[in-house]
Formats: sequence, structure tokens, C-alpha cells
Amino acid sequence: MKLHPEISAKHLAWIEKQQMFFVGTAPLDAEGHVNLSPKGGDSFRVLSPLQVAYLDYTGSGAETIAHLRENGRIVIMFCAFEGPPQIFRLHGKGTAHLHGSPEFEELSKHFPENPGARSIVVVDVERVADSCGYAVPFYDFKGHRNGLDKWAEKKGEDGVKAYQAENNERSIDGLPSIDHS
Repeated sequence: MKLHPEISAKHLAWIEKQQMFFVGTAPLDAEGHVNLSPKGGDSFRVLSPLQVAYLDYTGSGAETIAHLRENGRIVIMFCAFEGPPQIFRLHGKGTAHLHGSPEFEELSKHFPENPGARSIVVVDVERVADSCGYAVPFYDFKGHRNGLDKWAEKKGEDGVKAYQAENNERSIDGLPSIDHS
């Protein structure tokens, strides 16, 4: 493993070629559940050498938002499924800016519009590290899925908000996620 002072231009070029990444968070309670979420699509941006953001889509749970509200700890991991082996991790403190907030509106200019967008997560990066990735298998990228986009378009803005109110207010451990009151 090698530590880096920041996300370099070389790192940025490599990140931009990756089709997916993973987000890890955990509650403070030792009995709580660690969460690991795969992410894809045109949803990740490097805002500066020590700040990144990703577009968070509506899902069946809202663990990441709950964990960030509680303690802010987050790690983002990229791994090469094509080309030379490589794993790249960004550890830091994150904040979820919910759809409709002034921060979301300002940050949304960095991303394509998406009807399923729930928040934009901004991470102030405290640790930049890479490692070999020799054991990561090769996979062929065939394309992005559009099921979430179709689902959100069919539900409409009010339907997506209703879904979030029903399914995203608390984490599986009972932590508050999205307040719809």
C-alpha cells in the first residue's frame, strides 16, 4: 500500500475510467451493521485534490446517509476490473446534501440530471491510498443499467418522495436517515 498527499492528476485520470466504485460506512455502535454499497453510472466527481462527491440515488435503504449524519466516517474504493491491477481508497468525512437543499442545487451542476437522485455526498478526503489489486478478477463492462431511472420516471417526483418517506427515514439499526417532516 502507498499513501498519497492528495488525489493527483494521474489518479483522477484513472478514476475517470472506472465504471463503478464502492462506498463503506458504519455506525458508532459496535452492534450496528457495516454498510457497503456499489455505485455506478456517471455519478462520481473529484472536486479538488482533497474533496470528492457522488450522486446518491434513491434505494431500498439509506444506511450511508444515516451513518454520515451520526459520525461522518466514509471510505470510497475503486478497483480495476480491466487493465493493470489497482485498488484506490479515499477515506474521509462525508456529508449528504439532500435533494432540494441549497447545497444539492449548487453541487448538482457537476452531474447529469437524474430523476432518482436522493442526495449528493461530499467527502473531505483525509487519506488517499492505493494498493496492488492482484487478486481482483477481470470483468468486461457491458453497460450501465437503467432500471432505477425508469422506476423513478414512472413514479414521478412525488412518488419518489413518498417512497423515500416510507423506506428511507431510518437505517436498519434505527438511526435517522432522511427527515421528511
